[in-house]
Order: sequence, then C-alpha cells, then structure tokens
Amino acid sequence: MSIRLGIRSIFTATLAWLATGLWLAETGHAATGDWPRFRGPDGAGISPATNLPTQWTDQGLWWKVRLPGRGHSSPVGLNGRVFITSGDDATGLRTVSCFRATDGFRLWEKTFASSPVRLNRLNSAASSTPAVDEDRLYLYWATPQEITVLALDHQGSEVWKRSLGPFLSQHGCGTSPVLFQDMVILNNDQDGPSSLLALDRKTGATRWQIHRKKDRVAYSTPCVFRPAAGQAELIFTSSIQGMTSIDPLRGAVNWEYSSAFPFRTVGSPVPVGGLIVATCGEGGIGRRLVAIRPGSHGRPAEMVYDHKKAIPYVPTPLGFGDHVFLWGDNGQVGCMQAATGKMLWQEKLGDTFMGSPIWVEGRLYCLSNKGVVFVLSASEKFQLLAENPLGEESQATPAVVDNVLLLRTATQLFAVGPGNLKPQSARPPGSGLP
Repeated sequence: MSIRLGIRSIFTATLAWLATGLWLAETGHAATGDWPRFRGPDGAGISPATNLPTQWTDQGLWWKVRLPGRGHSSPVGLNGRVFITSGDDATGLRTVSCFRATDGFRLWEKTFASSPVRLNRLNSAASSTPAVDEDRLYLYWATPQEITVLALDHQGSEVWKRSLGPFLSQHGCGTSPVLFQDMVILNNDQDGPSSLLALDRKTGATRWQIHRKKDRVAYSTPCVFRPAAGQAELIFTSSIQGMTSIDPLRGAVNWEYSSAFPFRTVGSPVPVGGLIVATCGEGGIGRRLVAIRPGSHGRPAEMVYDHKKAIPYVPTPLGFGDHVFLWGDNGQVGCMQAATGKMLWQEKLGDTFMGSPIWVEGRLYCLSNKGVVFVLSASEKFQLLAENPLGEESQATPAVVDNVLLLRTATQLFAVGPGNLKPQSARPPGSGLP
C-alpha cells in the first residue's frame, strides 16, 4: 500500500509540474521570477518557484524591513527588484519603496502627497497593488476629487501622470492596475460614472474607454483569460454588469453575463478548465460563486454552476489543473472540481482572511488577518502543512520574486528564500534597515 501511495504521489507531483510548465509557457513567463501585478502573471496566483520552505522561524527569514506607513497592497517585482506601497491614512501621503529581492537593501523611496479620504475601517491609503514592466512602475489611488494613475521609472522618477476624474465610493478604492501588451488596464466601476480603460504604457494617453452603468464600486482586479483557440481576453466583474469579456486590442465587448452577481465583487475572476470562476458578497460574507463558460463564435456565455454557501467574498479563489481552491473570509477552505463544482473537501482554519492564496510547488500559501502564513497541500485531500506567525496583522496576498517568497503585514515586509538558507548579505552600509 505504501509503495502504491508513493507512486501516486510522484505521479501527482509530476502532473502538477508539467501543468505549471505548460501554463507558464503559454503566458510567456516560463523560467522567470517576475511577479508583475496582483497575484502574479495573468492574475493566476501561480509561481514557478522551487525549494521554498513550508515552515520557518523568525531566525530563518532571509530579511524583514519596516515600511514607512501602513497598507494592504501586495508586493510586485521584476529583475531582482521588489516594489511596494504604503500610506498615511490621516494625511493621504503615499510612499513607494524599492528593495533588492535577495537581501532587502532599500534601493530608493519616494513619497507623493494626496488628500485624506474617509475609508472603511478595513481599507487603507495603500490598498491598490502596483504593476511593473521592464521600464516602469504603475500606481493607482483615488480620492473623491480625482483618480490618479502614475508611472515611474525603476529609479523612482516620474514618467507620466494622469488624472481620470472623481471617484465616488463609501469605502474608498481597492482595485489594482494590470498590464496587457503596451497598455495599462484599469477597472473604474464605482458608485459614480464608471468605465473600463486602457492607457498607453509609455505616455498615459487613453487607448480605449468603455463606459459602464454605475451601481456600487467594484474592488475586483481583472484577469487575463487565454482560451485554447483565439485571442486573449480581459475579464472584469461588477455587480451591475456581471462578468464581462473585453477584447484588449479593439477595446470592445466580446461577451457579457450580466446577471452573475447580485452583490459587490471584491475577489478577482479566475480562469480554470475553460471556465471563469468568480464570487460576490456583502457584509463580510461570500454570497454567490459562479462558473461561467465564455461566449465564443456567436454562442452566448452561460452559467455552468453556482454555489451560495461557504464561499469567499474578499479572497480570490485559486484555479489549478482540474481544481478550484476556495479560501473563505471566515477561514472555511475547500477544494472543488472545476468542471462540475462538486466539493471534494471543506475544512475550517482557526483564523479569518482577506488576503488571497498563491500556489507554489503543490502548496497553497495564504496570510491571515492576524498575520499567520497558513500553508496547505493543494490536493484532493485536506492537509494543513504549517502555520507561520509573522507577529502583525495583514490583509495582503503573498508574492514570489526571483524565488523569494514575499509576505506583507500592515507595516513590514518579510522575505523567505529557497531551502530557508540565508544568502551572503550584499547589503552595503547606509541601507536604513532595522
């Protein structure tokens, strides 16, 4: 029996490794350590990193730094650099910090004045995750007076800045910019006049804009769906217009399933097994999960299944292979078959969550609201592998840059490296780190 189980484990691991390689090759991120946006390439939350530890102690951290303010945004990174935002809720001041991934050396730090905003107690002045490419870093924040989109070069100098008009919401903003080819994509679904926009990466000029109905602000960040045949699509979700597919090259609607979400969308949509899975909710509770089969060649989009219990509201589901992993706000986690929605297991963890899980080498990593990194096996059987406390509250999603796991709490950034072995520090004097 043990031999048979061992063979099955090897077979399962091999399939997962092959699936990861195929996915990364399709998205153009094979064998890279880039994490260019919220939840990494295409917003899938999947990393090709290897040999990251399951469990560690504070002494085993590669490095940790204190940030100049608070925030819930996640780190992004490229070419060995890590970028993260923080803010001052009282003054509206935003700060962007750049660190070296291997040792946490602070390369630069820039601050930007803004106005204080009345926020939901769970929001912050730095809740939006930036996006990064080979040349620039793209930032987004909003006040009632204006939406600001800012592009910096990798040394922190301003390249361009756009004001996109007022922003109306009772809770503040929270969606994040994403990149597609030579465009910065924004979801501007809000309580006021709403739209979907694409800005030119080099200049900030509007490439296309799709006007939307106004209802309630959407906090979901769009994802990229790459069908087996055909061009890539951008997938947006909102309460008033449901799930929408956009042709990013033409700036036109491919298809829409308008009755998908009766409540607010916060978690992002997730492509898995040819379907798009997404959730909505209210009052801190997930109210509905839907799986939509995309429209194609004149065929309208259709709902394949939906769930109304034990689903996430804020955390984004994670799709990998034939499975969807659900990580609920109240700690209810589960695994279901992507094609049918059949629940394979559901268990309760001893904490609450607002950050989303990521996938690394067959494991799920997710930060709890108390700042504990829960690690689960990404399999058809529930297995809690480890709980790693960081000692401070968190609402952020982990990131992986150059094989380094990055974990953000309210005021600190932590790094865990391969094999839990610290590298030789290349940190020169004057780094300003604790």
